[in-house]
Amino acid sequence: MRLLTGGPMIYDLRPESLVGVETGMIYSRAREWRKLCVEQVASNVDNTINKGDSRLTSVQHLQQLQHLQQLQHLQQLQHLQQPSNPATLLQPRLGHASMTKNHPSLRKAASNADLYSDPPSPPRPLRHAASTLSRAHTTAASCDRPRGPRVAGPSWIARDALPDFQSRHSVALPTARLIDVDEDSPVSAPAQKPPPVPPKIPEAPVQSMPQPAARETVRSAPSHPWIPMPQRPKEGPERYTKPFTDFMTANPTVFHAVDAVAKDLDKHGYERLSERDGWTLKAGGKYYLDRNGTSLIAFAIGDRYTSGNGAAVVAGHIDALTTKLKPISKLRTKAGYVQLGVAPYAGALSDTWWDRDLGIGGRVLIKENGKIVSKLVKLDWPIAKVPTLAPHFGAAANGPFNKETQMVPIIGLDNSDLEGLSPDNDPAYKANSSIVNWELELFDVQHATTGGLDRDLIFAGRIDDKLCSWAAVQALLNSTSSLLSSSQIRIVALFDDEEVGSLLRQGAHANFLPSVMERIVEEFADGGKVKGALSRTYANSFLVSSDVIHAVNPNFLNAYLENHSPRLNVGPAISADPNAHMTTDAVSTTILQRCIDRDVGVRTVDPQLQVFQIRNDSRSGGTVGPMLSAATGMRAVDCGIPQLSMHSIRATTGSLDPGLGVFTFQSFLENFESVDREFRE
Repeated sequence: MRLLTGGPMIYDLRPESLVGVETGMIYSRAREWRKLCVEQVASNVDNTINKGDSRLTSVQHLQQLQHLQQLQHLQQLQHLQQPSNPATLLQPRLGHASMTKNHPSLRKAASNADLYSDPPSPPRPLRHAASTLSRAHTTAASCDRPRGPRVAGPSWIARDALPDFQSRHSVALPTARLIDVDEDSPVSAPAQKPPPVPPKIPEAPVQSMPQPAARETVRSAPSHPWIPMPQRPKEGPERYTKPFTDFMTANPTVFHAVDAVAKDLDKHGYERLSERDGWTLKAGGKYYLDRNGTSLIAFAIGDRYTSGNGAAVVAGHIDALTTKLKPISKLRTKAGYVQLGVAPYAGALSDTWWDRDLGIGGRVLIKENGKIVSKLVKLDWPIAKVPTLAPHFGAAANGPFNKETQMVPIIGLDNSDLEGLSPDNDPAYKANSSIVNWELELFDVQHATTGGLDRDLIFAGRIDDKLCSWAAVQALLNSTSSLLSSSQIRIVALFDDEEVGSLLRQGAHANFLPSVMERIVEEFADGGKVKGALSRTYANSFLVSSDVIHAVNPNFLNAYLENHSPRLNVGPAISADPNAHMTTDAVSTTILQRCIDRDVGVRTVDPQLQVFQIRNDSRSGGTVGPMLSAATGMRAVDCGIPQLSMHSIRATTGSLDPGLGVFTFQSFLENFESVDREFRE
């Protein structure tokens, strides 16, 4: 019969005591020992396993003993004795009489065995007990189980008689608490004459083991019902205030804004594509591409997408009113002033541009290693200024003003004509031969900032419409985690030239968005079925045309239609127009509202959908919505974030409005697929 051995010391690991047992040996004839173990040990241990008792993890320790040598002769069974006070003793005591008296069922098996004891060995220090305790697994329930004879002392065990348990460190025997066996100890010596009764060892304090530090975040469900699941903190719109103002300060031109969006997409795992190359797309993929460096389309494909499924699209414009430098911007010096030739883009060079600190930025094309490359330029200190005429000069100071002759910025001084010198010969001016061409513009260098008594306002330039563009991109990035369950495409399109009609190739009136959607469908469609799949895609899609909307101005309440005047820090507004300048209708408004309703209570502040419409005696503006919806057939709604002072060089929005815009667009991107099922015929 194969026997296993453990170390010189094993311990009863009850919480109230540590009972050490000196090294000894357990032996028996095969028949008696098998009967004892199988009928008593195995049955009770099996029952404990079925109950899922955590203490059975200690049985795994027996597997560590399989390599020990096989003994040729039967060994002696050590004398068993129940300790008189296990709560205060750290002492080996075994007794045959105690075992058979308390457990009559064991008398027959034990009476046939010769009981001997091993010679005494010095007790192990308490730190050994502590180390053993660290390997055991006890529960509070184990303290309440009935006590019985404890197999202790020498750890020779008949391996053939024990079940093959897949546990470690400790074994829960039928009549004992936990017993831990030291796997590093040598094999015990052969049995000798019974030793004298050892003296009592003074009571030693039980050392508590250090508990592991609790994790900061619990991702899985708790193992005990009384441990509450940590709640993920709700997101608030104020989180997006500073990132938005930083974006506005760092990216004053359309070139910088598109480049910043591209870098943000790169950082979040989006793959850059080129219109001039072939595409290899896959479900679950994230991609983006730009056109002319001034417009950009980003899209994410759901893991379950198939050709013909719809798309949730947020489209807006990222250009803003500005003043561009003329191709030959150097002007003749007048009265000692160096001036700059500029031209207004859309409605720029208005009265709000007077006396502002203006920087210069944009892109330049340069020769580099035999190629022409584009580089961004930003001179963000005050370089130019359009000076006003003091009111002391009477009617001439009141306007109207000629933008060609009276609104020309000054950029420096040159009194060389007084000294008979030509400015062309000034060594301070040198031509850079590597510059091939450039596109530069003026911008207000004052940083975007929060204001108001409670910092509940944002003051910045170029809010129209980097505000909605930035919010849409953040919403797309936030919605990536839900792509696993999506069967649609999520698209954010940012166009250039909206302020001048969107008629250029980078504008919304061009084929940029339709061509991107067509190529996506081609990648997933069966051969010869692209045209039909593209038509189904448009029919199953929905467009949110996002452009800023006029917030109510308290100084001009009569200019607004009553009950149709959006407020700041409340939420985006639906823009309606009976003359078809907007795409909004009852169905599209309901779809967007249903998408927002799905996420009510998810954040600290829920966006409230407002409504805007102009008075009958006012002129309405336009957006990219009608042209995109007409070109593709997509259902659409016009929805934008409110702002004050639209088309001014310095505008205002609410400090919570960027975040509320993110929440609105994110709810649309994530929930449109399920909401659309409510509207299927």
